[in-house]
Amino acid sequence: MREHRVRSGTVELAVREREAENRPAVVLIHGYPDTGAVWDEVAERLAARFRVITYDVRGAGGSTAPEDPLDYAVETMAGDLEAVLDAVAGPEPVHLVGHDWGSVQGWEAVTGDRLAGRIASFTSISGPARRHTADWVRGRARSGPRGLAEVARQARRSAYMPVFMAPRVGEMFARVLPWTFERGFVLAEGAEPRPGHPAPTMRRDALNGLGLYRANMGRPRGDTSEGRTDVPVQIIVPTRDRYAGEGLLLSARGKATDLYVRRAPAGHWIARSRPDLVARWVTEFVDHVERGGPPEEGSPLARAREAARPGKDFGGRLAVVTGAGSGIGRATAYAFAAAGARVVVADIDEGAAKHTADEIGGHGGEAHVYQVDVADAEAMERFAAYVRDVFGVPDVVVNNAGIGVAGTLLDTSEEDWARIRGVNLDGVYRGCRLFGRQMAERGEGGHLVNISSMAAFAPTAGMASYGATKAAVLQLGECLRVELEPLGIGVSVICPGVIDTPIMWHARYVGMDSGTAAELRKTAARFFRRRAYPPERVALAVLRAVRENRPLVPVTPEAQAVRVLSRLAPGASRNLARLGRLAGDRDRIRRAKARSAAAPERPDGGAADR
Repeated sequence: MREHRVRSGTVELAVREREAENRPAVVLIHGYPDTGAVWDEVAERLAARFRVITYDVRGAGGSTAPEDPLDYAVETMAGDLEAVLDAVAGPEPVHLVGHDWGSVQGWEAVTGDRLAGRIASFTSISGPARRHTADWVRGRARSGPRGLAEVARQARRSAYMPVFMAPRVGEMFARVLPWTFERGFVLAEGAEPRPGHPAPTMRRDALNGLGLYRANMGRPRGDTSEGRTDVPVQIIVPTRDRYAGEGLLLSARGKATDLYVRRAPAGHWIARSRPDLVARWVTEFVDHVERGGPPEEGSPLARAREAARPGKDFGGRLAVVTGAGSGIGRATAYAFAAAGARVVVADIDEGAAKHTADEIGGHGGEAHVYQVDVADAEAMERFAAYVRDVFGVPDVVVNNAGIGVAGTLLDTSEEDWARIRGVNLDGVYRGCRLFGRQMAERGEGGHLVNISSMAAFAPTAGMASYGATKAAVLQLGECLRVELEPLGIGVSVICPGVIDTPIMWHARYVGMDSGTAAELRKTAARFFRRRAYPPERVALAVLRAVRENRPLVPVTPEAQAVRVLSRLAPGASRNLARLGRLAGDRDRIRRAKARSAAAPERPDGGAADR
């Protein structure tokens, strides 16, 4: 490794170069309150393929600070980058990688005119362009309540910024930052401090770096540009970043002509916690840009390009939905496809699955059919292997397949119990285990969604077997969420409520004659139809749960109310169940009397069989 001193105006920059002859140059720019040493692990991995250049920005590490404490405008720091390129990089365009404030500087380089033609590609990590940020805030704030809520969430993440900008208060916090940073870094990132990071100069660097906040907050004065660029841009979104939400980091959508988006289950300092992943993605991107042309169809970069499409939150991602031939599963498959995902439509009824896939294809989406019984362990093993080998590891798996069984537990046979458990619980277990293992081995995170029911927390007479399986699904999801969180795999449990789906027409009624079962089936189906809560609204709740990584989502108002009641007043929940049982008993007696009265009498005075 060679070290250089490069002058830029009144400051001297400490530059380090890991040289590989006749190779493209990759320049890594760090953020606050780091030095170039934050890149050491990534730089070592990249150095086998590229010339790697890192430097301490002005006021950090081995570089000197400007005399004016506010001389940290990103336009000025773009001049520092230009000085580094002039002194070290050579005549060929370089590939730029920026993190945090280093990424903000990178955006300045690729959207402005100063370094036009000198940047071959840009990889941005946890740092949006100032122009894009201002436009994103205005656009989301005008879009309605959900947009305002997203802006408010980002404001909470950025609450430290006004503190750093405030005179004296900012200095007070900067002085204690080295002490708090090391402890917070270990807890939030899962990476241990090592020589060079945090830097021994952090206290001084933190004080100097306050100028970044004080000189740059807000849109650049007098700048009316939209921040567009034709430079190929790759955005790496750490999904557990505590400081920048995904919406803000993707504010470049529509502004970069050639944009790629990749998500990683990591925190803000992903370069330290996941250096292998960052180095691999940078290498793939640089190689692609050097080769020229579009990415190979079906490749990770092709999917990353799909993920960058405006309005396609799940673009480039693969979603697997079981029980997708009808009802909630069908609506969920369609919703993911509409959001840009490739969808595997799985169902025990191949014809129903094909109908769903054809409808998705007719609307321009991509869907693939697979026939599977989730209660069949070997069939699920084959299904998971097929998805991995043909389409790749899924990013989202929705374990939706389920059946209904009604009637008292005393009348529930071993066969009935085995079937409802096999589909409603074992099917969810297999989907979580098989696909969750694939996600863990890939190391790029993912999300598992398990469809439970309001019956999971609402005791109901005549629904013991169904409620037991759905309650187990709820607890399975709660436990699995804790287990898989360190791997970046989210788990959400959805409890829909009373939804207008065909499930009641297919439910099995035990302990009663076929006539009574048919009448009860019609009554239940009529009630669900009158409730008129469509499965499409459940599908939107599923997508929202994945986006926001929500643990539990009761969907309908009745599901939300029953959930609250079960937690605050479980006795009241049981009393409601008793009232429901008594009403059901009276209804069954009334129906039996009506059938008896309508039945023709035999000569012996007995009633004829139905």
